[in-house]
Amino acid sequence: MIGQLGAQIADALHTASWTEIIAAALAVLYLVLAIPQWRLCWVAAFISSCLYVVVMFGARLYMESVLNTFYAAMAVYGWVQWSRGDRRQDGGVRRWSLGRHALGFAAVLVCSSCSAYVLRRYTPAAWPFVDSMVTWSSAFATYLVAIKVYENWHWWLAIDSVAMFVYFRRELYPTMLLFAVYLIMIFFGIRAWRRSLDRDAHAGA
Repeated sequence: MIGQLGAQIADALHTASWTEIIAAALAVLYLVLAIPQWRLCWVAAFISSCLYVVVMFGARLYMESVLNTFYAAMAVYGWVQWSRGDRRQDGGVRRWSLGRHALGFAAVLVCSSCSAYVLRRYTPAAWPFVDSMVTWSSAFATYLVAIKVYENWHWWLAIDSVAMFVYFRRELYPTMLLFAVYLIMIFFGIRAWRRSLDRDAHAGA
């Protein structure tokens, strides 16, 4: 079973489009640069997102195609926010209360239900509700990254676990492997941003 899966992934990687491979590589670069909070991460994110718009549309994951359009816009926003943060004393990592995250999740659930209904009714979309949940929660988590909220990493841990399974079922194996790498790197992000959070709190005290 495992050998057969490995053979399928190897064959898919061999036949994968260069667009998907380059997009996945740039997405990894984005996360590598985001962990130490380097602004250039948003450049990699912008290019990767533009490429993924094409990849996801081709896989009939329409909401995720829209999501990557949003990612590209957020890359510009993130660049601006982090540039301003470099010049401000309050530009470090911050925390949100559980209540604010609960409100965010409720908004994600409502938006996902609405978009899933539209997708089921008017498109041949694959897995409309799951696709919508991944899309809207990813949009929210990306906003948390842009404003440097520490808990964004915990959102990504849940989101990427679900997304990896979706990409496996849609045979987007390079992207599935990308998200497997993401899941490992998330723990480095949690540790690095936690240190930054503690350092900023100590400096503020």
